[in-house]
Amino acid sequence: MMKRFLLPFLVPMLLITMLAVAHAGVTAESFSISPYVGGYSFPGREHLETRPVYGVRAGYNFTKNFGTEAVFDYVRTEGDVDRGHINVYNWHLDALYHFMPAGPVVPYLAAGYGGQSRDSHASDVGDSTHGAFNYGGGVKYFLRDGLAVRGDVRGLLLKHDEHTFHNIEYTVGVDFLFGGVKPMAAAVTQPEPAPPQPQEEAAPVVPPQEPAPGHFKYCISLQGEFDIDQAVIRPEYHAEIARVGEFMKKYPTTTAVIEGHTDNVGSAEHNMDLSQRRAEAVVNDLVENYGIERSRLSAKGYGLTRPVADNATDEGRQKNRRMDAIIDCAFDVKQVQPPERLCIAMVLDFDSGSAAIKPQYKDEIAKVGDYLKSYPTTTAVIEGHTDNTGSTEGNMKLSLDRAQAVVNYLMQNFGIDASRLSAKGYGSTRRIAYNSTAEGRAKNRRINAVIDCVIKR
Repeated sequence: MMKRFLLPFLVPMLLITMLAVAHAGVTAESFSISPYVGGYSFPGREHLETRPVYGVRAGYNFTKNFGTEAVFDYVRTEGDVDRGHINVYNWHLDALYHFMPAGPVVPYLAAGYGGQSRDSHASDVGDSTHGAFNYGGGVKYFLRDGLAVRGDVRGLLLKHDEHTFHNIEYTVGVDFLFGGVKPMAAAVTQPEPAPPQPQEEAAPVVPPQEPAPGHFKYCISLQGEFDIDQAVIRPEYHAEIARVGEFMKKYPTTTAVIEGHTDNVGSAEHNMDLSQRRAEAVVNDLVENYGIERSRLSAKGYGLTRPVADNATDEGRQKNRRMDAIIDCAFDVKQVQPPERLCIAMVLDFDSGSAAIKPQYKDEIAKVGDYLKSYPTTTAVIEGHTDNTGSTEGNMKLSLDRAQAVVNYLMQNFGIDASRLSAKGYGSTRRIAYNSTAEGRAKNRRINAVIDCVIKR
C-alpha cells in the first residue's frame, strides 16, 4: 500500500537526482526548511495500520557537522479492526551530525526528544499525549548550492501504561538551505620557485631589427611592386635592390634579412607563402647579380601580419605590399649615408632599481648623440627593456624611467631638441635571451635607440 502513496513523490525526486549536477554541501551557520513525505508503521501490540506521514523540518547548522532541527509531522491511521480513525501528531527537537559535509553525498545520524499526541475517533480509545525519543539517520544528496534531496529513517520509542511501544518512520524530502558561511578558498603558500631551466622557458623571439651589442641595424625599405600573385622581380625594381647589393658589397662583414610583406587581399596562408617567395626572389637577385654570399642573406615572409598602413584603402594596401632589408652592421654607421631607419643598441648597466646613468657608460650614449647631431632632421625613440626580476608593473615603470634618463642626457649634453626624442618602456615583454641565466638577464637589460631618418637622397 505504501508504494501507492510514495510513488508519485519518489519518481520526480529520482529524475531530479539523475539530471542534476551534484555539488556544494552543508555550510556552517545556515538555516534549512525540509518538507517530507513517507510511511509510518506501528509494529507490535498497538494494532494500527501503516499509513503515509507528512511533515516539515526547520533546522540550523551551527557548524558544517553539527546541526539541530525542530520537526512536526502528521499521520492519519486506523486500527486493524473497525475502530475508527486516529490522528497522530509527532513533534520533537533533534540533534544531527553530518559526515563528509562538503558533499555532494552527506550521510548523517540524528537523535532527539519530543512528544506524540493522538486524537482518536474510536469509541474504545481516548486521546493521549506521551513523551517520545527518536533515533536514526539518513543521507542528503546536494543537487546544487542550497538544494538537496534527502532520505531519512527513524525509530520512535514511546512509553504508555508501563508499556514501551516502537514506531518506525521512513521518509524522503527536499532540503532548502539559506545563508551560511561560504567556504573560502584555502590560502596556498607558494614555495620559492626554483630558477627556471632554459629548456623549460619558451625560446625568445628576436626581431630582425633588434641589434646585437656593438652592432647597428641599418633598415632599407625597397620601393617597388610585384605583379599580382607573382614573385618575379620587375625590371624597374632592380634599382631598389641595387641599394642593398652595393651597400653589402662595400661592407663585406654585413649580413641581411630580407622581409616580405603583403596586404590583406587573399587568405592568410596564401599571403604568407607569397611574401616568402618574394623575399626569396630578392635574395636570389642579390646572390646572382651582386655576388653576395648566400650565407650572408636570409629571407622571411610575414604575409599580412605586420601592416604599416590601413588595408581599407588602396593607398594603405600599397604601403603594406613592401620589402624591407634589415642589414646588420658592425662598424661606425656615421661613415655612411643615413638609412631610412637605424637601430643602435647601447650597452648600459644600471644599479638595481635605479635609473641613474653611470659615468662609464656615457660614451655609449654619445654614439646616439653624435649621430643625431650629425643628421639634425633625424628623430629617435629610446626604448628601455628589463629582465623578469621583479613585478611586471615595476619593470614597466623602471624601463620607462631608464629610457627617459637617456632622453634627458641627450637633451642636456648634446643639445638635442625634445621634439626629436621620445621614451618608451617595454619592461620584460621583449626579451632577446633566456631569463634563467645571469648572462641572459644581462642581455635583456638593454637600451635601444630607434632612429628614423628623413634625409633626402
